[in-house]
Amino acid sequence: MAQPATASTTDNLDTNPPTFDILSPVSGQVVGNLPQMDRGQVEAVVARCREAQAVWAALSFSQRARMLRDYRDLLVSRKEEIADVVISETGKPRVDVFATELFYICDGIGYWGRNAARLLADRQFSTHLLKTKKAISTYKPRGVIGMITPWNFPLTLTIGEAIPALMAGNGVVIKPASATPLCAELCCRLADEAGLPEGLLATVTGRGDTGDTLIDFVDMVSFTGSVETGRKVQIRCAEQLKPTTMELGGKDPAIVCADANLDRAANGCVWGSMVNLGQVCMSIERVYAHEDIYDEFVDKVVNVVGQIRQGLGEDADVGSIIHPPQRDIIEDQLDKARASGATVLAGGARPDMEGCWYQPTVLVDVNHDMEIMQEETFGPVIAIQKVKDDAEAIRLANDSRFGLSASVWSRDKEGATNIARRVEAGAVCINDHMIHMLIPEVPMGGIKESGIGRRNGEEGIRKFCSQQTIVIDRFGTNKEPIWYPAPKALAGILRRVLNLLYRSSWKNKLAS
Repeated sequence: MAQPATASTTDNLDTNPPTFDILSPVSGQVVGNLPQMDRGQVEAVVARCREAQAVWAALSFSQRARMLRDYRDLLVSRKEEIADVVISETGKPRVDVFATELFYICDGIGYWGRNAARLLADRQFSTHLLKTKKAISTYKPRGVIGMITPWNFPLTLTIGEAIPALMAGNGVVIKPASATPLCAELCCRLADEAGLPEGLLATVTGRGDTGDTLIDFVDMVSFTGSVETGRKVQIRCAEQLKPTTMELGGKDPAIVCADANLDRAANGCVWGSMVNLGQVCMSIERVYAHEDIYDEFVDKVVNVVGQIRQGLGEDADVGSIIHPPQRDIIEDQLDKARASGATVLAGGARPDMEGCWYQPTVLVDVNHDMEIMQEETFGPVIAIQKVKDDAEAIRLANDSRFGLSASVWSRDKEGATNIARRVEAGAVCINDHMIHMLIPEVPMGGIKESGIGRRNGEEGIRKFCSQQTIVIDRFGTNKEPIWYPAPKALAGILRRVLNLLYRSSWKNKLAS
């Protein structure tokens, strides 16, 4: 474990630290102000968390679950306040905050509270050779987990990821994205208010340097963000031999087969592309539609996209671009695609609205020479390419450095499953998309440059633990056969045993 801070660290904190502003992507106005923490302040937060974690780890699973349920009660009772904060710094509509942020956290508290004890229970092994030994595997909390998180889901990917870590007995210090830190900071304060050990769930605030510093003091790092930043985090962790998990970028494909239910496929692909205005690592960014149904499918997609309600009202489907520089990336990719022959059938422009908005967009006449079919767009663009058969769709789906998730749309579920097995992605949904994230029983994560490690499933909580093996001698004799001084005939005995147990030639003759 990292060493705790000395007592003098907290004594020497700057009482007037520098701060940074958080801006609304809708109004451009300042909606909050938080400290730009220096190294000493980060160290002090981790030290307080380490003290709280020692108390927390001593509790039983049922005690931790009960306290987290109290925390959930407080989150639900303060849901409007929390939603107001999320909306102010992200431009999400309220329904999106409830559906994709608070629901995920509240359900996770229930799931991990019920299942952590079972998933982290001691495991006893039946030894295949050394029958005089008993073997047990145990799971222990790592200590303090550092979480460096992105701006697109500022609660789901902070508090939501912290829940299994907490149930495993760890403390958690979150470095939220500097564009959207207010809601994570609020929910960490609510954890103290709900009765969790003070400082057990905490934030450190600032820009990139704060995250770099956090790595130096924690026992493990969970990172969610871009491939480029993930590489830097991985290098810094590797230099200190600290375990990491990485959920990185995506360029998710959808394969629409000739026999697909086109209404469901169109509705599902549009939702999978436009949810959170496309600002999801698992957004559908590439669709490969069979030539037999391509025209009809495209027409249906355009029709559905045209019905999307954009804004912040109670009835809005999607909100704004959260991080203004991302809109520049979206527009740059679209401009290059148009210049190379792509056609915009819907959207493709900034709406006449104050703030950082972009219209849901449908793009056709695309190919894999275009950047928009290779690099993550992270915005409200669904690009559709015609293919002659399933084999071409699979080849193009796999023509990517990313491999987070994918979807296959077909009435033939067995055939779709066979296609899914050939797609290079950490998860594939059939006649749905990204729904696996809402199933905490199943692991979720990427391959290729989309990440290392898994969220959810037994791996989603065991990754926050150190595994320990305990081997117990059953009989307690004075000496083992191979202990010194070994019998003079031991070499000959072992020679005969090796021939008996592992020489295949006589076993093959016997079998024939």
